[in-house]
Amino acid sequence: MDVSTRLITLEDFEHFLSLPENQERHFELIDGEIVEKAMPTEEHGVIIGRIIGEFYIILKQVPGGRIGPEIRTRAPGDDLNSRQPDIAYFADASCPLVKKGAVPHLPDLVVEVKSPTDTYKAMQEHAAYYLEHGTQIVWLVYPEKRLIEVHDADGLDYKVIGDFLDGGHLLPQLRIAVSDLFAD
Repeated sequence: MDVSTRLITLEDFEHFLSLPENQERHFELIDGEIVEKAMPTEEHGVIIGRIIGEFYIILKQVPGGRIGPEIRTRAPGDDLNSRQPDIAYFADASCPLVKKGAVPHLPDLVVEVKSPTDTYKAMQEHAAYYLEHGTQIVWLVYPEKRLIEVHDADGLDYKVIGDFLDGGHLLPQLRIAVSDLFAD
């Protein structure tokens, strides 16, 4: 790292986000660097909507968890990261909703949908970060390949058309046909 490069802390990041010119934009703090999230495509948004819809149906029947898109989170003790996954599922909804700033812990399940500007390496790095800091399940969704990688404590599993995603031990009632996510 160049010695003139200063890592951005969570406090600096919060100030950056509060600036008027940043109010309508989405940023993450990744390893001390501010990174702007790409504008999602229609395909990206539709896939996210379908996944959240499936969760919502189950959560109406089995209350207790919360799900949402683009929720900013941070791992306790990590002052150089504030992540904003495409979808965050929190198994315990008993905590009060955060109304300002980042949720002070990571989600139990994270979904990241690959945008055209995302690299495969970055997607893998995101999954590794979440798992290293307490997230239990990460779904990496690759629309162009019609493939979903499921990362968890047991390793890596691939889901393709004909397979089903499930909520694992976090939400065993959840069952989503992969084909439903990629239907045109």
